Amino acid sequence: MSEIFGYGEFRYEHVPGWPTIPDGYALVECPGVAVDSQDNVFLLTRGAHPLMQFDTQGNFVKSFGEGLFSNRTHGLYAAGDDTLLVADDGIHTIQRFNTAGERLFELGERGKPAEKWSGAPFNRPTSAAIRPSNGDWYVSDGYGNARIHVYDSAGEHKFSWGSPGIDAGQFMRPHNIAIDAEERVYVADREAHRIQIFDTDGKFIAMWSNVHRPDAMTLWGGHIYVGELNAIGGFDSPNMGHRVDVFDLDGELVCRFGAADEGEGPGEFVAPHGIAVDSEGSLYVAEVSYTIRGRHLDPPREMRSVSKYRRV
Repeated sequence: MSEIFGYGEFRYEHVPGWPTIPDGYALVECPGVAVDSQDNVFLLTRGAHPLMQFDTQGNFVKSFGEGLFSNRTHGLYAAGDDTLLVADDGIHTIQRFNTAGERLFELGERGKPAEKWSGAPFNRPTSAAIRPSNGDWYVSDGYGNARIHVYDSAGEHKFSWGSPGIDAGQFMRPHNIAIDAEERVYVADREAHRIQIFDTDGKFIAMWSNVHRPDAMTLWGGHIYVGELNAIGGFDSPNMGHRVDVFDLDGELVCRFGAADEGEGPGEFVAPHGIAVDSEGSLYVAEVSYTIRGRHLDPPREMRSVSKYRRV
């Protein structure tokens, strides 16, 4: 019998060998994963085929986006209309695709970052999400900024908020963004070990601090799923990151799993960076395992960077 991970209502078994990667393809690593309304699973990679589509069984469907990204693809988001938003902090853009693989729109000046810490868009943006009621884009920006930017559906900038700092409404690294059905805006402020919650105008509502380096977020079924990055300094720090959390929308932790130490086995993670849930509640965890660990090995090697956990 398979080992069960998690607890309470959130119990999972690892699905070995998911997905099947075609011959000649390589993930390198997966900074993002998303599932659309038809349970198509999309992986964002740092390989030659930046976007790959699979079914829930792990069968390859197609790849797209070749030639449109840097090797710093960063965040992937599936909007309510099944379009995909892709943040690339290497070329400072957010691109939008339909699920046929056609590029629809691009925010940002490709290869032309705003001045670092200026607050102007963009300097290494990390993620984007869509406000359900009006189609506004909310962009977390990012590695060279400490801002949230809001655009209307036509791509016109409306307003921004945030500044470098540790106070409420400030950011150390706004790394991921999500919007719930009540239109509360969640921002994973990774290096501050917290998730901040705002209204759609950027007014601070609440802060959750019982999370270690939150890297990835997705909302599903009245809960928010969070991937935690590993501890700064390496894998000699047990119980710090490399795990998955499930919170209710009041910030109560209802499930957490991941081994004390990094690993590539069932129930183990190296560097969760993207997370998604399908219609059956199964969990997909994408990892930047090459950047965090694989490139430092002797010799360097590609490590497992995506896994599926079936909800039981």
